Amino acid sequence: MHPELQQTLSQFAHVQSLDIKKVSRFSPADFRHGIQWLLAEDNPDLAQVLAEAGLGIYPQSEDILAIAGLLAMTREDWTLAIELLHDLCEVQQDLVQPMTYQMLARAYGSNLDVAEARQVLIQGLQAFPQDPMLLAEQATLESATNALPAAKLCS
Repeated sequence: MHPELQQTLSQFAHVQSLDIKKVSRFSPADFRHGIQWLLAEDNPDLAQVLAEAGLGIYPQSEDILAIAGLLAMTREDWTLAIELLHDLCEVQQDLVQPMTYQMLARAYGSNLDVAEARQVLIQGLQAFPQDPMLLAEQATLESATNALPAAKLCS
């Protein structure tokens, strides 16, 4: 991590205030490293503030969209995770990675939108037909769906 960023984040963690002017000179990769560092230091709330600042400065950054989406998932903010991961897909266009499809499907599933989770997995498997991670996610989703009492009634 950039030493100046670590010093800024240490000050940020201490006073719980973020100087946007100070952090605006850092790159998207620096923001990603900073968010990871704050999480490792068990500061998820401050990591969220830094993610929001990064998104404000670099709204189209793959680095920041990806880490902010994962952060939203760890915070179980499914709506925000879905929004950020959709934004990431729009930025990546034809270069969406299997893990992005997996995380987006998982966020939809956790948000109880099984139909949309299935649709995301179908898209992912069209792009990566033999991806073991996507196939496993699809199996997990179907297994969890079949275990629900309402699913048994509708079978």
